[in-house]
Parts: sequence; C-alpha cells; structure tokens
Amino acid sequence: MPKRLIPSAEGYAEPDSDGFLHAPAAARNAEAIRNLLKSHATSPGRALELASGTGQHVVELARALPHLHWQPSEVDEKRAAAIDARVLRADLSNLSKVRRVDATGPGWGKENTGQTLILLVNLLHLISDEEAKVLITEASVALEHGGIFVIYGPFKRAGKLTSEGDADFHAMLQAQDSAVGYKDDTWIVELLQGAGLDMVDTVEMPANNLALIARKP
Repeated sequence: MPKRLIPSAEGYAEPDSDGFLHAPAAARNAEAIRNLLKSHATSPGRALELASGTGQHVVELARALPHLHWQPSEVDEKRAAAIDARVLRADLSNLSKVRRVDATGPGWGKENTGQTLILLVNLLHLISDEEAKVLITEASVALEHGGIFVIYGPFKRAGKLTSEGDADFHAMLQAQDSAVGYKDDTWIVELLQGAGLDMVDTVEMPANNLALIARKP
C-alpha cells in the first residue's frame, strides 16, 4: 500500500489575491505562536518548521525572530512551490527555500541534525498514532542538545474532548480516516519523554489549543 500523503498542516488553503496559498487558520494563530516563541525560543541557531503548509507561519516567524535561521519543510510538491514563492517574495537573509522532509517517515532526523528549534503546528490530529510516534522520535534526533520542540494544536485533555467544536471536528476526521484524529495530551507528553526530551511547559493557547514545549537535555 502506498504511503499516505501528510495532509496540509493548516488545511482548507486557497489562493489569495496575490496567488499565494492562504489558510485562514494560519492567519488566526500566527500572532499567538509568534508571541509564544519570542518567550521560549531565545537562543540563536537553526529553526526547522515541519509540514510548513502554505508558508505563512515561517515567513512571519523569520521576520519576528531574526536570531534564528528558518528552514521550512514540506513533502507535497504544490505546497512546497507555494512556500518557495513566499520565501522569494519575503527576501529574508535568515529564511531558506523549502526542504523536502516527510515528517512521518523514519530517517529525517539524522538528515536534519543540529536544530535549535523544531516547530510543528496543527498536524498531529491529521496523522496516525504510529506516524506521530515516528515524528516525535525523529524530532528528538534532529534537535541539538538544549534545543526545543514546540508542538501546537488541538488535543484531547486527559482522554476527553473538551468542547463541542473539537468533538465535531474529531468525528469528521475519523469519518474520513479512522487512523487519524485528536491525540491525548498526556500520551504525547509520554512520547516526548520516551524520546529523551524533558517537558518545559504546557501553554493554553487560543481556540482551545495547546502548546507542548519540550527540550533535549
């Protein structure tokens, strides 16, 4: 069976008036993610965004956090082209063109070592449990010592969906693919710790999202 394509990190993206892919969810959560990283990603170095989708986040973050050199990544050709178009227009010295990374496949961590920061936004609920395990294991490999891994998105809380909207969205996802859906926050923390990472913080974010922040000792 062929490997399932990683969904868009933001989903429901459409071309905007400039012809760039635009995801409303990325626009809505950009400020909150930027402020979070300003507080937690203070060390200079290299930053890798996994499954960059439309490229909206990585461009804004490269502007806001110039002490980091940002590397967007994607596996889908259409989305990768959209990211490179944004990178070209932004013309920032600390922002590279997209790198092809299958975040759910084994081996990418060893190919992308030395990361000061790895950012994952709105993807875990769109992939399977097994893919989530691989992603977290590989992220730990890619991080430098002292590097941080930030996961943003919707989660079950202690096994429960905590809003009607989350319950509806989880049900819709599982109707489309029974292997995907909301992950439990405590299970993800266990995976992070099992991959050798130390939990730094769990931050409540807008729209009932969480940010899980872990560091490689």
